[in-house]
Amino acid sequence: MADGPTVVNAGGSGGGTAVAIVLAIIAIVGLLLFSGVINIHGGGGQDINVKVEAPKVEAPKVEAPAASAPAKPAAPAPAAPAPAAPANGG
Repeated sequence: MADGPTVVNAGGSGGGTAVAIVLAIIAIVGLLLFSGVINIHGGGGQDINVKVEAPKVEAPKVEAPAASAPAKPAAPAPAAPAPAAPANGG
């Protein structure tokens, strides 16, 4: 019923992908060697001293406003003593 041959992808071993990854790694290492990031000649391990002159920065001095404590309310006057009860009970 098919009009032409049926193509079935058998999966393979992924050889093309492996070759592409190996070539990419070789290209990256070659670029790092060429640019000097990876130094294979040794070079004696030269130290590079970098000195940065930065101006001293201080925060501006601002006097804090004097915060006065809230006024304490006056203590209430003591209550008058209760009237004495009549001695005859009535």
